Amino acid sequence: MAEIKEFVINDRRKFTAEGDIRPDAPPSEPKAPRPEASLAAEPESSARLIDTPEPAAEPEAPTEDFNDEQAPPAPTAEQLAQAKFAFDATVDRLDTAIRANNPAMGPIPPMTFERVIQSIYMQAILQLGGAAAPGQKPQVDILGARQTIDMLTILAEKSANNLTPAEHNLLQTALFELHMSFLEVTQALARQAAQQAPPPTMPGAPKGPSIVR
Repeated sequence: MAEIKEFVINDRRKFTAEGDIRPDAPPSEPKAPRPEASLAAEPESSARLIDTPEPAAEPEAPTEDFNDEQAPPAPTAEQLAQAKFAFDATVDRLDTAIRANNPAMGPIPPMTFERVIQSIYMQAILQLGGAAAPGQKPQVDILGARQTIDMLTILAEKSANNLTPAEHNLLQTALFELHMSFLEVTQALARQAAQQAPPPTMPGAPKGPSIVR
């Protein structure tokens, strides 16, 4: 059987039951300094660095981004005249060669503002599928048609207050017909895509066409 050592019990209470200090009470241990005191003992500059953060540096004002690549200078009046003279001479030779191969063909009519409008108008109609032969499926370029219509719209804006009444009416009529044709074709494409789409109850079925072209 292990030997049981004696335990010595020391009464470390500082006060008696009556509240008096015991004569054999151990001396009080010194207390550690408070954090405030240690901070107060530091130099003033260190306390300022702890209490007050340094102000953030102000962002530099953005500098204007200049493009170093300058546009080429416009041609001079002499260069324009020479280019126009060479162009007209080439056109005359081309017309002469065409008439020599096709004697029944008359001269090509000069380009006018009305013909410019009609050319852009016909290009948009072709892109909307207007040139399909009977019984064939129209080939539609909806994005190209939109750009062509926008081109005609810009032409109308830039030429405002500089057209004759006939030119103005022709331009506005062409824009109106193209806008209506564009809406009709896009609605037809949307209905066609909805009919070809799988039922919405099927998993992963798309809600509609993302791009119509």
